[in-house]
Amino acid sequence: MLSGKVALVTGSTSGIGLAVARALARNGASVMLNGSRPAAEAEGLRAAMAAEFGVKVAYTSADLADAASVRALAAAAEKQLGVVDILVNNAGIQHVAAVDEFPEEKWDQLIAINLSSVFHATKAVLPGMKARNWGRIVNIASAHGLVASPFKAPYTASKHAVVGFSKAVALEVAETGITCNAVCPGYVRTPLVEKQVAAQAKVHNLPEDQVIRDVILAAQPNKRFLEADDLAEFVLFLCSPAGAGMTGAALPMDGAWTAR
Repeated sequence: MLSGKVALVTGSTSGIGLAVARALARNGASVMLNGSRPAAEAEGLRAAMAAEFGVKVAYTSADLADAASVRALAAAAEKQLGVVDILVNNAGIQHVAAVDEFPEEKWDQLIAINLSSVFHATKAVLPGMKARNWGRIVNIASAHGLVASPFKAPYTASKHAVVGFSKAVALEVAETGITCNAVCPGYVRTPLVEKQVAAQAKVHNLPEDQVIRDVILAAQPNKRFLEADDLAEFVLFLCSPAGAGMTGAALPMDGAWTAR
């Protein structure tokens, strides 16, 4: 489906990003991985994915809180693999605290990674997409791009902004072959979330299945984690020819969280 295409996926050495990168590679795209794994571990992951799917796979670490590093990441993808056809802005961080207690340096870091990196990466790849009159930009936002939760004001602000940014970009490129969408998942089963479940079970002295239902997924009506592979398949659809008509959308995959 994506043979000959080049994809850049930020934060793609674990969790959602890795699932997305694997789905794109499985469908023929060359993939630039990005993350902060130790060099040997990253090289093992890169080599294994290239061998499994028979495509070119590269890896570049980047400080996504730094604009120059984001631009360098996009340049490395183009140099090693070719002009970027697919950009998936997935990398993000979270910090939970009341606004009046929120560390200012955490605010700056969160906004830089969750929001500003999306702008810098998009700006870097758009000229090539415009030249080829084809491109797919998928920004992994969150259900918090559509609704809010207490003690997550900076995260909520960043994800609302990603949704708005996605819509604006879609309007700018509406008459080209480029699409831009924001995907808004609820809670996704990742190693990080699994650790949160174990920690919350210990704090509340509850079994993990009850913690999942009554604590972690309290706001999510279906009471089930979204699997990273399922989210990846949705991203794959948006990047496919069948997704050409879908642009400028904020697309929930949140177990009816935002249906209320």
